[in-house]
Amino acid sequence: MKWSTQAIRDASRRGDYGRVVKLARVAAGVSQKQLGEACGLSQSAVSRMEGHGTGTYNMTLLARAATHLHIPPRLVGLADHTAATAAPVDGTDVERRNFLAGAAAVATATALPPALTPHPPAGDGQVATLRLATSAFRRMDGWTPSRQLSEPVLAHLRLTQTIASEAEHEEQRARLAAAGSEAASLAGWLAWDMGDAGSARTWYGTAVKAARRAGNPLLTAYQLGSLAQFEAHAGNAPQALDLVREARRQLGGSRLAIADAWLATVEALAHSAAGDTESTDTALAAAERSVERIAVEEPPPWPWVFTFSGSKVAACRLSCGARLGLPTWVFGAQDDAAGVLSSGHDKQRALLLLDVASGHMAAGRLDGAFAVATRAVETGLRYRSGRIVERARALRRGFTSATPPKVVRDFDERLHGVYL
Repeated sequence: MKWSTQAIRDASRRGDYGRVVKLARVAAGVSQKQLGEACGLSQSAVSRMEGHGTGTYNMTLLARAATHLHIPPRLVGLADHTAATAAPVDGTDVERRNFLAGAAAVATATALPPALTPHPPAGDGQVATLRLATSAFRRMDGWTPSRQLSEPVLAHLRLTQTIASEAEHEEQRARLAAAGSEAASLAGWLAWDMGDAGSARTWYGTAVKAARRAGNPLLTAYQLGSLAQFEAHAGNAPQALDLVREARRQLGGSRLAIADAWLATVEALAHSAAGDTESTDTALAAAERSVERIAVEEPPPWPWVFTFSGSKVAACRLSCGARLGLPTWVFGAQDDAAGVLSSGHDKQRALLLLDVASGHMAAGRLDGAFAVATRAVETGLRYRSGRIVERARALRRGFTSATPPKVVRDFDERLHGVYL
């Protein structure tokens, strides 16, 4: 394939990366179905990507397609060294450190002045590289302690903000503001996991402001919803509900199914924090209806990184049941939430296990409650997650007795001397 052909160059210059993929695929004699199988997509999803035009793309999927078709990454808006980060990374400590260094290198390379880079990335390629680095960090969250991930993420955020402040054109500043919003939101998530609520709230606020500067209603709604989720878990129900309403106003009448479903679960968490069972159930029912509209084979649309399914709605019902003291909700949702309970995201699984433990507690099953909670605490200590440990302490505060049984005393002993 000659990458210097006029058609390829014109499509790349316009930002029509789907057209670049199509031209390369046809030249290679690869069908849409074959490319989809190689990239983990359906044939229809490949077709939509190829006909997407000049809009926003899922850069991870573009990197996979570029790698499979041997397309120079710069032709699809990626820096030349970026596509390799789309490959899965095993979770060993050595590989984790190498991947952290590699992701940081991806981000840092975009800041090098032209004199130091033989092929400085174009504006769109620079933004795509920053976003891909953020996406890589987000995917690492499931199996990396936040205390290890936080420093490189904050460095990446500062880099993105610096590049944005130096951008000459308003359109470029807006795209870089969107990239900065994503990075700030991740910084907030990591601070939350470390138990630093003040920093989490600050970074989520930064993400919302940057999304507004970017002029992107979908991203703004996503960041408002993320902050609402944080406030709901913190017990600030009125503020969380206000944020959900504001997020929906940002979306207007044309809402994505994944946005509807996710915001409905956030609303449910807020209602459960307020102790409103009926409103919680109504919001969860709305989430279930919205999930049915999400195409199973579709990759999650930006700014979502992970898919949203009925299993996550069930996990939310389980969590709401724990907060409302309704063991029937907790145990009734367990089977449907199995996908989350068996996921590779250890920290999220531990938090859900603590909700299961709360269900056992509400049902009067102390042995079951503290046995499950102990498993979650072990995960929290392994990842040094202040959020998990504090949630475990909250569970313990829910039981009072002058003569606690051995299972409770053992739990107390495990938490004794833990400072996170």
